[in-house]
Amino acid sequence: MKIDCITIFPEMFAPMKNSIMGRAQAKGLFEFNTVYLRDFAINAYGQVDDVPYGGEPGMVLRPEPLAKAIRSTGVKEDGGKVIYLTADGVPFTHKIAKELSQENHLVLVCGHYKGIDDRIRQTEVDMEISIGDFVVSGGELPAMLVTDAVVRLLDGALGHKESGETDSFAQGVLGWPVYTRPEEFEGKKVPEVLLSGHHKNISEWRRQESLKRTQERRPDIFKNLEINTTFGDK
Repeated sequence: MKIDCITIFPEMFAPMKNSIMGRAQAKGLFEFNTVYLRDFAINAYGQVDDVPYGGEPGMVLRPEPLAKAIRSTGVKEDGGKVIYLTADGVPFTHKIAKELSQENHLVLVCGHYKGIDDRIRQTEVDMEISIGDFVVSGGELPAMLVTDAVVRLLDGALGHKESGETDSFAQGVLGWPVYTRPEEFEGKKVPEVLLSGHHKNISEWRRQESLKRTQERRPDIFKNLEINTTFGDK
């Protein structure tokens, strides 16, 4: 897989060299690149934005640099997808991350200011994604979140494949509580069932705890859930 991020702040992507993302790149599971939008500026001053028509405050990223930057990646020739990170996009979910992990080439367009010229959204963008009902200063952080969520689903990205299969949302519900040593910490003990070695009982406890947590914290998910959901061991 190849992932290109179009940005005016490529230095923000330094964390992509660390942790799971860094190891996945070292293994050759995916290639990560930043595409500096100012390399495609309309003039020698590096201009990539302009005032919006209609007199609205703020600036808008111009279509010419964006079109050139997107086309320079070869994403269309590769049969990949161009994704624009924007607050008015569709909510990002585990399901979308799983679908994107099957692509061979993704281009993530990081907006800034008031956004990008809508003609680029109409002609170059295949999908528009939001990471939540709030606004951040630019698309770089959302792009890193999307990249992380997608790459960790690639075969070999995690130490144990089963780890990703039991994460929150992987089975349509939130994850269950997890514990490690010591067995008692400041008067609080690990639930006895987890110490029992009885795998069937442990699996049922995890199922019930996941359902309980989902009902309490995400009733929107719980109301559409098939309650016969089963869980394997981690």
